[in-house]
Amino acid sequence: MKIIVLSRNKKLYSTRRLVEAGNARGHDVDVIDFLKCYVVIEKHKPFVHYKGRDLSRVDAVIPRIGASRSFYGTAVVRQFEMMNVFTANESQAIVRSRDKLRSMQILSRSGVGMPVTAFASDASDIDDLISSVGGAPLVIKLLEGTQGIGVVLVDTQKAAKSVLEAFYGLRANILMQEFIREAGSSDIRAFVVDGKVVGAMCRQGLEGDFRSNLHRGGSATLIKLSKEERVTAVTAAKALGLSVAGVDMLQSERGPLIMEVNSSPGLEGIEGATGRDVAGAIIEYIERNAPRKRGRRDRIRV
Repeated sequence: MKIIVLSRNKKLYSTRRLVEAGNARGHDVDVIDFLKCYVVIEKHKPFVHYKGRDLSRVDAVIPRIGASRSFYGTAVVRQFEMMNVFTANESQAIVRSRDKLRSMQILSRSGVGMPVTAFASDASDIDDLISSVGGAPLVIKLLEGTQGIGVVLVDTQKAAKSVLEAFYGLRANILMQEFIREAGSSDIRAFVVDGKVVGAMCRQGLEGDFRSNLHRGGSATLIKLSKEERVTAVTAAKALGLSVAGVDMLQSERGPLIMEVNSSPGLEGIEGATGRDVAGAIIEYIERNAPRKRGRRDRIRV
């Protein structure tokens, strides 16, 4: 099969592993910088070009699109979909997962557990707003934040009001969320591929930091999920329409609570913690679902 990994950097661990896993299974895998692609929209003839080359002879696309480049990246994925090319994650599912507010609304409708979350456009009723998520301490998140950036834990009502007023004064879009004290500074990342959990790890934040992101110095260890945690992870990925997803959960007294569902989850942490070939699981998912295109396949020069 001819597979394209849409990634800005072929040296990244996740990108390299997908190429290695695909090549090991006999596929022709190339890495394409999606920002250097351009799409042409024509009646009954959509196509994507990269450095002057036509990318129509492709069986499948694996999107690895960063949050800061979602608009253009998903436009390129959508164009491949118009060309009837199989995509590991559909463009609309990626857009849905990147909108934190919309994703929480969808997850709420699906019935999975989550921390109580509030959203407002101004601070005119700030006391009731804070009360609606259980009062202080509480977590305040920028809607556009990633990898733990733009996430603040405030311990008191007074501090919460000050931070909220500051964010609203800057016209920032924020979420307020219940603080799950019993989770401490750890969470669970379940890696879901094609409706199954293929690996799971417990992430532990640095001492004194309630955030557990590996990019911020956290550590990861293998964890065996309970049945409820597995069902929650799979349900969350399915609700957002993601076939490949990193589902982040907190362990609480009332069961697993979804924090976020990532459409481009990194492979280094999960493969390192579990010892599992997660990249291979993604390639096998493509093998099961992507129809092969007929005709000669030219290798794309990158």
